[in-house]
Parts: sequence; structure tokens; C-alpha cells
Amino acid sequence: MLTSTPFPKSFASDNHSGVHPAVLAAILEANTGDAPAYGGDAWTTAMQDAFRAEFGAHATAYPMFNGTGANVVGLGLVLRAYDAVLCPATAHIHTNECGAAERLLGAKLVTLPTGDGKISVDDVRGQLSVLGDEHHSQPRVISISQVTECGTCYTADEIAELAEFAHAHGLFLHMDGARLANAAAELGCSLRSLTTDAGVDLLSFGGTKNGAMGAEALVILRPELDAPALFLRKQGMQLASKMRFVSAQLTALLTDDLWRENAAHANAMAHRLADGIADLPGVSLRYPVQSNAVFPALPEKAVAELQQRYLFHVWDAAENVVRWVTAFDTTPEHVDTFLADIRLVVQETTGS
Repeated sequence: MLTSTPFPKSFASDNHSGVHPAVLAAILEANTGDAPAYGGDAWTTAMQDAFRAEFGAHATAYPMFNGTGANVVGLGLVLRAYDAVLCPATAHIHTNECGAAERLLGAKLVTLPTGDGKISVDDVRGQLSVLGDEHHSQPRVISISQVTECGTCYTADEIAELAEFAHAHGLFLHMDGARLANAAAELGCSLRSLTTDAGVDLLSFGGTKNGAMGAEALVILRPELDAPALFLRKQGMQLASKMRFVSAQLTALLTDDLWRENAAHANAMAHRLADGIADLPGVSLRYPVQSNAVFPALPEKAVAELQQRYLFHVWDAAENVVRWVTAFDTTPEHVDTFLADIRLVVQETTGS
């Protein structure tokens, strides 16, 4: 018999979490009187200042509704009709955005196999032999996710190596930064060190997974790419009329390192969860825990039993690998209750 009530806390995604009180307070504070639409408000000006403080004086941020929109608009700044994006086979732009980049931009995604969600210069190098060949889509962008869809992190040096290689061959480096905050918290570094200083050209910045209600941003780190952004954002249906309510959320996350506090807590809960299953028979981790995601392989019967009471996704059905994700509002009590049920179910299904 499981010890907890049905669906006490979701471990399926940090998108399932609530909104941080400071973000809610910022929305309420912005809800005072009238303000110019489409970003001509004081809250959006403050948001720009906050992003420049984090990413550098030449950074420009464009608030958007969702990460898919930020990725598509960002890639649209640098892609031509005959170009290709080189990305991991696990990349969110390939697996979970319903072909948005290909449908809306007409570009080809060239996926690269990877064991842990990360690609290297060696993975990319073999794709460049088609440069100049009219029979092939032309590699134009390397796109990486930070953190990866496997929960792993690129170090600043790994990103810098990719950026140097990309620029030497006339390519751009794009980052899907839906969980960039978690990577910076895990690595103990700044957002800038993983982006601007490492040579990233543009990125999507995730707020929703880090405690916002619904706020993402496209961040452009090379000023020469900036001119078309206003128009592509509008065409991409990502221009908020009452932008102050999106901007206020992003500013709240970037104020007093709230982004880091939220991400570090989520990461700590993932490590607590992983540590709690380390000694269970028949349980192993597919990937190292480097963020707020845990990918354990469980006994098959344990997966079905646990899913009766907890929300989480099966990552690899063939090998019974699941994905557990923690959030800023996951508590130690949530984790410990989940662990008690995991241990009980695994012991029952393995007879140990």
C-alpha cells in the first residue's frame, strides 16, 4: 500500500510548478494604471537593464510568450532558406516543438547522435564537408541546449570550444536556454560566463521553468543580429501587447539572484532524490544528475505502480528509464514522501 495521497506533487516537469511569490508580486505591482503597449513601458526598460547587467552591455532581450517562439524567432535572425541547423538528436527544437523551426523557417534540422545530450566539435566537423555544395542544405547554426534534454550541462570551456569552431567556419552558435539558470547554479558560475563570455551568439532564456507564470526571452548577444528582431518577433506572434506583465516577471527573476536561488533549490532536490535511490536493487541512473532532472532505470512493474500515484514521464520505455524533474517549489518533504513510496514499490516488485 502506497503511503501518499493521489498526485501529491508532480515530478513530470518544472512546467507543472506554481509561480514564485516574488514573480506574482511583480505582476501585481505592474498592474497599476495604464502603460504604453508593446514594450514602451517602464517595466520593459527595467527588464532590459536587468538583462544587460547579467549578459553584458551589448545584450538585447526580447520578452516572449514561450520557448518555442523564442527559439524560432532567434533562429530566424540568422537562417536563410537553404540553411541547416546542426543540433543533438535529443534537442527540444527537434523532438518537442512539432517541427516549428522547419515549418516556419523552412530550414533543415540536421540531428547528431549523442550519448548524453551534448555535442562536441568532433560531432560537428563531419557535417561541414557539404559547405559550398549546392546539392546540400548549408550548415549555418550550431544549436545546443543548456541544460540538455538529458539533464546534463555544458561547461563554459565546452561551449567556448564550440563557439570558436562555429565562428571559424562562418557558423553561429545558438543556445536553447530553457534551463540555463539550472546549469549556472549547478556549475556555480554566472549566466554570462556560459553565454556572452563563451561566445554564444543568441539564446532563448527560460523563465517559466524557473518560477515565472509564462515568460521567456530571446537574448541577442551580437548587436549586428539585432535589426530584424522586432519584425520577426511580430511575425512570429510573440509580441505581447501588455508586455509589462511579461517583462516584470523576467526582471523579478533577475533581481537579487532569484533565478539562482530557485534553480539551486530545484537542483538540490534532484540530488536528494537521486541520493535516495542510490542503494536500491535493480535501479540505476541513465545520466549523471547535473541539474533538476533524474533519469533512473526502474523495474518495469515499479514504473506502472508509481505512475498510479505520481506524475512523471517514461523516457525510454524499452529500458524502463523514467524522468523525474524537480522545481523551485519542490520541498524536501515532497522528495522524502516520494522516496518512501519508491523504495516500498521497488522492494515489493523485486522481492528484496
